[in-house]
Amino acid sequence: IIIAIEMLAAGVIVALLHALMALGIFNHSGYADVSDFLTNHPIWSPAYTFYLVVVWVYFFVFFWTRAGQTLGMRAWKLRVQNKDGSAITVTQALIRLGTSGFGLANLCVPFDPQKRGFHDIWAKTEVVVLPQAR
Repeated sequence: IIIAIEMLAAGVIVALLHALMALGIFNHSGYADVSDFLTNHPIWSPAYTFYLVVVWVYFFVFFWTRAGQTLGMRAWKLRVQNKDGSAITVTQALIRLGTSGFGLANLCVPFDPQKRGFHDIWAKTEVVVLPQAR
């Protein structure tokens, strides 16, 4: 689902720039099209990349701090939470995301007595398996 959200976020920017072009407010001369402009312009390219990173981070922070689950975690009946069962904070979500290492943080799970990944240790969170709904 995160890929779909990233594609939607990118599409919004491309559509917005096309609309501004049609109104004569924006010009991408020197570039083949809006996509070429967004990926090669010295100012807009980093800004566009930053925007997409913000969307990606917001996705995880939003779901982890609200329900403790992304849609994928919900399908697998997993929930990230504090030791007392409460929802994690925005700071914990950012620490967890920043130290996750794109899944490599889970390599320490077999060595931790509580079966936590590196990112869960640093964020002081835990992932629990929820009971099956009946």
